[in-house]
Formats: sequence, structure tokens, C-alpha cells
Amino acid sequence: MDNNAQGGKAYGLLKSQQEEQLNSINEAFLSDPQYAEEEDLSSKLEMFKKKYMEFDLNDKGEIDLMGLKRMLEKLGLAKTHLELKKMMSEVVGGTSKDTISYNDFLNMMLGKRNAILKLILMFEGMGKEQDKDVAPPPRKTFSDLP
Repeated sequence: MDNNAQGGKAYGLLKSQQEEQLNSINEAFLSDPQYAEEEDLSSKLEMFKKKYMEFDLNDKGEIDLMGLKRMLEKLGLAKTHLELKKMMSEVVGGTSKDTISYNDFLNMMLGKRNAILKLILMFEGMGKEQDKDVAPPPRKTFSDLP
């Protein structure tokens, strides 16, 4: 990183470095034969990368407990500390890690296992698709009044 960069420039450089790291992990998943039959894999990986970067609050390339809490609160699904710990251990495979790495995140989202967090994120995406098709209600006139 540029030693003279400050504030927004330093943050921008940090985010671009993180994005490069996540892109290299995405490339590994794209070339992995295990995921060769996954439909529209490159666009899914791009979407997962954006979601992951949005909730990486500590800017270390990992989602910690507070990032997970913020993610679920933003989706309107606030959870207790114990529920968050359980979700995190489910994603990282039962280890006592306090962060979710991007590899763990992708394995959860692309894997066959139905983690609670995966289900929440999938339904959140479906809800947004349904909201786009809804038109505003028609305007009422005086003749519509009882």
C-alpha cells in the first residue's frame, strides 16, 4: 500500500487489494471441476463477492461476529449473540473460529449443505426480485369513495 495515502485513498487502496484477493479466490472456484456444472457460476461469485465485501467490517478479508450481526440486522432478522455464534460455527464447520473467511462463505453458498445463513441470504435475494415486479396502487378518485 502507498505509505503517503491517507483517509479515503488508503481505504480505496485497501478495498481494491481485498477485491483482487477475492477475485483470485473466485478464479479458483471457476476452475474447480467440483463446481463446473453450477449454473451461472461467474455471476453468482460476483454477487457473493459484493455481499462479502459489504459486511467485512474489520477490513481484514473476514466477516467477524459484528459483521454477521450487521448483515442480519440489515435483512431485518436480528439475532442474539448465541444464535450468531451457532450460525458462525455452522458455516466454518464447527471449529471455534470467530470469523468467516471468503472460502468458508463460498463453500457454504455453493455447497449442498443448507446452513441457516445460506437460506436467509437466498430468501433475501428472492424477496428483492419479487419487489421489483410490484407496481404502485392505482390512484383513487372521488367516485371510488364509499
